Amino acid sequence: MQQNNGLDKSQIISFAVLCLVLFGFMFYFQRNSAEEEKLKAEQQKTEQAKTPVKQTPAADINPNVTPNAIQVSNLANNELKLEFSSLGGQVSKVELLKYKAYDQKTDKADLPLNLITKNNSSYGFQFKDKSGKTVNTKDLVFSPVVNGNSVTLTANYSGAVIQFVYTLNNNPKAELKDQYTLDFKVRTQGLAKVTSDNKADFIWDYQVRNLEKGRAQEQTHSEFAYAFNNYKDYDYDGRTTMEEEKETLNWIGVKQQFFSSVIESKTGFTNSKGNQESIEEGEYLKKLNFEGFVAMNGGEFNQDFTWYFMPLDLPLLKSYDKNFDEILPLGWSFIGAMNRYFFMWLYSIIAGWGISAGWVIFLMTIIVKLILSPIMYKQHKLSAMMKVIRPEIDEANAKFKDADPMKKQQATMEIYRKAGVNQMAGCLPALVQIPIFYALFRFFPNFIDLRGQGFWFAKDLTAYDDLIQLPFKIPFLGDHLSVFAIACTIVILIYTVMTSGNMQQPQQEGMPNMKVIMYIFPITFLFFLNTSASGLSWYYFVSNAINILIILVIKYVILDEKKIHAQIQANKEKPKSEGKFQKKMREMMEKAQDAQKSQEQTRGKKK
Repeated sequence: MQQNNGLDKSQIISFAVLCLVLFGFMFYFQRNSAEEEKLKAEQQKTEQAKTPVKQTPAADINPNVTPNAIQVSNLANNELKLEFSSLGGQVSKVELLKYKAYDQKTDKADLPLNLITKNNSSYGFQFKDKSGKTVNTKDLVFSPVVNGNSVTLTANYSGAVIQFVYTLNNNPKAELKDQYTLDFKVRTQGLAKVTSDNKADFIWDYQVRNLEKGRAQEQTHSEFAYAFNNYKDYDYDGRTTMEEEKETLNWIGVKQQFFSSVIESKTGFTNSKGNQESIEEGEYLKKLNFEGFVAMNGGEFNQDFTWYFMPLDLPLLKSYDKNFDEILPLGWSFIGAMNRYFFMWLYSIIAGWGISAGWVIFLMTIIVKLILSPIMYKQHKLSAMMKVIRPEIDEANAKFKDADPMKKQQATMEIYRKAGVNQMAGCLPALVQIPIFYALFRFFPNFIDLRGQGFWFAKDLTAYDDLIQLPFKIPFLGDHLSVFAIACTIVILIYTVMTSGNMQQPQQEGMPNMKVIMYIFPITFLFFLNTSASGLSWYYFVSNAINILIILVIKYVILDEKKIHAQIQANKEKPKSEGKFQKKMREMMEKAQDAQKSQEQTRGKKK
């Protein structure tokens, strides 16, 4: 067998030309992106804005309330701008000043980021008076008084006084966590004469506003989040209904892709339940309703709450020490640990060098590939060994062509055993890649440092790039084609072609052709990546391009087929002890053979 001590120049040149074509393709679309943006903006101007949330006039809630009777008060600091309505004494508007929301019409993140606005959030405390009438504070009209960084809203009901006191820390030197915090105190006087209830029912209706580019992705990440067991345990609920009747919730929140609105009760919410439903199109993504009870003492309702309107930034969430960091969906167990303690840490280190997010991901990919390179080396060494013993396998297949398929399989396994080839070793790289892929699948659409970070034609690496617009929708693909996803699919196809040459074809009828399956996989991957975060597609484009380079280097520089052949011959001469796996496989095959013989004998007797 001839040894190749150098690189195959034709293959290197072909790969380099392909990379240049792909990069040229990307820059071409980048140059024409301005014209595409104008066309998209014109198309979107013709669409009607659909708002599924019905705006309830104040007079319908309370006949005694006129629009002129509703007053608005404001508080603000460096991070939040808040508005309070005298109708219900509620927070009626929340703007996060350091962030912007995506505008579907201009295809830019240039809108004020309002978590709450236009009545998409409504909450109140409900109880029954002694006549049996249901009273909800959100229907009462409060009188506001602003005093520095506090707003006190006072309402009267049948002689009882109900006060809501909101306090926002507006000290510019305060810790960041305190600036996203709104203290909320409820105080009553004379309520015991009005009601006999020993608990109030907190009811919160919330419609999640569309703030990001990827609607389907943001909708998937919008759900209930809550902690219980004295903040020690956390859970979330993305299903239709939520029921936590046995637990006392320390806080309940509505989580969005990058932001969350949370209310904490110092005594907890009991008998909690909720429901949610998706909204297919328009300004809102989901409609959520929560209901939980809060204790009353002696007929009076004096409780302390805290509102948190915060970005899902991991250091910020951890600083509260209330299990808020679990809201960030980075994955369970070691998947989440991989994101928290490796990928986020690695990104922060490289980003500190002052380079753009796209090139940070590029360098991250190289580092990960270097870490995994020993595993890849073993994989390709196994591939080379399989290539060397292929003639022996083909000879065994020809010898047992008309024999029992089980005997043919046993003969093949015997060749592997004598040559010292462990087929299971080839599964290790694939097994290692699975948790890494899932970790990155969680990392890219949820890492707030990537939000709004553009790279080439991708304006936001946490959303898909839609440079190529389609005049129609394709099922599971949408109305666009992601250039990053296409480039990634092409490179995966090339990698598949290069690695599937030594794959053994199925010898038994009815067995699937693994080569065909491997070629189909990249195509199906395109449907997945087309609506996923473009940062994920960019990572896997770079990753598979590096894989191709590593294969070429290992194949033509590192591995020596003559030495591998000599090693296999030496392995054959050594006495081989049968491993546990091989023994188990042999026993299974022998049992299968015995069962088959018994069946044949039974059929013969019947005949």
